[in-house]
Amino acid sequence: MPRMADAPDDLARLLAGAEHAVVLTGAGISTESGIPDFRSAGGLWERFDPMEVASMATFLSDPARFWSFHRPRIDMLSGVEPNPAHEVVAELERRGIVKAVVTQNIDRLHARAGSREVIEVHGSLDRGLCLRCDARVSIDELVARADAAPDGVPRCACGFQMKSGVILFGEQLPGEAIEAAYAHAERADVMLVIGSSLQVAPVSQLPGIVVDRGGSLAILTESETPYDDLARVRLNGRAAAQLRETLASLDAL
Repeated sequence: MPRMADAPDDLARLLAGAEHAVVLTGAGISTESGIPDFRSAGGLWERFDPMEVASMATFLSDPARFWSFHRPRIDMLSGVEPNPAHEVVAELERRGIVKAVVTQNIDRLHARAGSREVIEVHGSLDRGLCLRCDARVSIDELVARADAAPDGVPRCACGFQMKSGVILFGEQLPGEAIEAAYAHAERADVMLVIGSSLQVAPVSQLPGIVVDRGGSLAILTESETPYDDLARVRLNGRAAAQLRETLASLDAL
């Protein structure tokens, strides 16, 4: 498959010809909202071992340690806003170009920017739940219970510790979301990857599905990915600026 010139107007032309475009996003789309990413230099997992602070094993064996890491993250994410990259993705959906957004992010910024068909494959920070009795509470109630607990661990009425809707390391991914993501990948004639290193399965398999079925891949990240050589369009740099230029180019077509 020939490579196109790597510029926003090339991405605009690719999207303009799409019948079923799907956007796949990772942490890189939210860094301009002030949220640190995970795997780049200086990222969160360079400073913390995820298996020690964000795993199901730690949640079950040492909930106080788990919540000492998780609780400040909730505060940090509650204070951020969607950036122009999220807003352009939502606008592309409003125009009927993008049919779905598959995201690895838990920050809910796509929904807050106006995207409607958002598939959150790693869960989201929108609720609290009990793994013993399946009780559900709002994220505000979950935080209130954590703050009221002497050890900082929110507990269910049944007595078991509670967690947020974020999927932890060692926890099964939500089957309905994964099925929806794969279904859109199988239909997609264009997939636009924004801010994902494409290193975490099974989401990392989605671009390959699109390419194998004859679709086109566009990648906008600041780091290399395993799919760069298969991309029809490969953009580097900040997502917000590149996507605003892409939208302007679409308007000019």
